[in-house]
Amino acid sequence: MAMVAIAMVGFFISNNQVLGQPGCSGDFGLLVEPCWNFVSKQGPMVRPSQECCSSVRSVNVGCVCKYMTDKDERVLSMQKIVYVAGFCGRPLAHGSRCGSYRVP
Repeated sequence: MAMVAIAMVGFFISNNQVLGQPGCSGDFGLLVEPCWNFVSKQGPMVRPSQECCSSVRSVNVGCVCKYMTDKDERVLSMQKIVYVAGFCGRPLAHGSRCGSYRVP
């Protein structure tokens, strides 16, 4: 399972659909890599690790959410990303979007 996660992270980090966007270049990989177990569609919603939260606090999650694609949403849970951002002290504004998910 760890190898699958590493492969998926590598795929998304090299995916210019998100990384190449102005204003949040590089933030996608910084969010997904240390937080994979907390933002992937697989598994339950659980509290993120300290490492994940540290990374979340260094990225612009709102910007990353703005550029999520259908391809990203096939393996990443937008609801979990919003949960992790809020848990780590970087909540997204009510009514904003993370991919196709509207923040309650």
